[in-house]
Amino acid sequence: MNKACEKGFAVKMENEIYYWGKRRRRAKLIFNPASGSANASPVQLMNIISMLQEWKFIPEVYLTEPDSDYAKMVQETLVQGVNLFVVCGGDGTISAVAREIAGLPATLGIIPTGTQNNIALSLNIPQDIPSAISILRLGERVKIDMGMVVYGDMKMPFLEVCSVGLMSSLFSAGDDIQHGHFERVGDFLATLVSSTHSKIKLSMDDRREIVRMGHVVLVTNMPHVGRNYRVGNKAAFKDGLLDVLLFSNLNKINLLGCALKGSDISEVEDPRIEHYHVHKVDIETMPPMQIMADSVPLGTGAVHIEMNRRALAVMLPRSQKENKQARNQKKND
Repeated sequence: MNKACEKGFAVKMENEIYYWGKRRRRAKLIFNPASGSANASPVQLMNIISMLQEWKFIPEVYLTEPDSDYAKMVQETLVQGVNLFVVCGGDGTISAVAREIAGLPATLGIIPTGTQNNIALSLNIPQDIPSAISILRLGERVKIDMGMVVYGDMKMPFLEVCSVGLMSSLFSAGDDIQHGHFERVGDFLATLVSSTHSKIKLSMDDRREIVRMGHVVLVTNMPHVGRNYRVGNKAAFKDGLLDVLLFSNLNKINLLGCALKGSDISEVEDPRIEHYHVHKVDIETMPPMQIMADSVPLGTGAVHIEMNRRALAVMLPRSQKENKQARNQKKND
């Protein structure tokens, strides 16, 4: 790029940043009052509304409930001319909204207030609320990949992970325990003790077929799942491939240890975990194992999973240089 082009690009970037900083924009704020500390949620909501207004957003609040109809909410919001959906909650709420806006002329913004915040971690979105909100103005709109599960006659996109086996069976009790419902410990242990391994058959897109005895298969679209467990590279959400992890040589105790300890970037992947990169995979288990996609239980049996390229638009951080320029412009407004 010659100097004239570089100068023109810089001016265009400055104008774009100035425009975004000046124009007020409506946004649907999807707030999960059960995420994080329930006692702090009313104060937290008011603080978030105030911060959004400082960034010249006009937030329209939607409070989530266990039976929230996100599909209806999304359609009604788009009809009203609002196409920015800002989710303030944990991974479950973010995934639920992402499923409904995938493929639509809409953009997802993320304010992480959950327990694990894997999606924010994977997308390099800061955990502190003011910094996360600033990305809605100073960031860039990026289209990322999603996975697609086909189970029987049902098709469902997923943002994080589709799990087959023990982790799916343990999720409900484990999630309740994580949120303080320790009366579910007995259910968790009973499921862990009673579960048996299955014959797992993987049929992958290059016609590879693998048959193993094991407890778990994970098909992931994000670098981190579970307790910030590292399963893919930093760009896993936009590389056009799914990560398939087959846990065939680990017993239940070792599997639980992997899930609980998380994984550091510097750690070498466990050689007992088979790791593949695919566009699509068919999974069959015998006896049939539980299937779950982004915390949604689907049933047992066979499942087809494929890559859904550039399905979701998300506000992500810019480079440090671009962010500094944008912040300086905001100070001068």
